[in-house]
Amino acid sequence: MNDGYIPRPLDTSDISLPESLVALIEALAENVHDTWAKGRMDGGWTYGPVRDDAKKQHPGLVPYADLPESEKAYDRATAISTLKFICKKGYSIK
Repeated sequence: MNDGYIPRPLDTSDISLPESLVALIEALAENVHDTWAKGRMDGGWTYGPVRDDAKKQHPGLVPYADLPESEKAYDRATAISTLKFICKKGYSIK
C-alpha cells in the first residue's frame, strides 16, 4: 500500500554535532523511548519476553536503562537525526 510514497528525509550528512551534546542526545533518546512506550501502553500493550502482536506484548516495554544497547542505539539515532535536522534548518543548540 505504498501508493508511490518515496521518503525524502533532509540530507544532514554535512552536520556534525559537538561532543558537548552527548548528554542531550542520551536524554532525548530516553524520551523517545518513553514516548514510544507510553503510546504502546496507552494502546493496551504490556511487557512480554517476546513480541506478540496478538497478546499486545513487547520486550521493549522496560525502562530505557534496561534496554539492550542495540535498542538504545536505535533511540539515539532518532535523537541525533532530530538534532541534525534542527541544525540544518538554521537553529542553534547551545
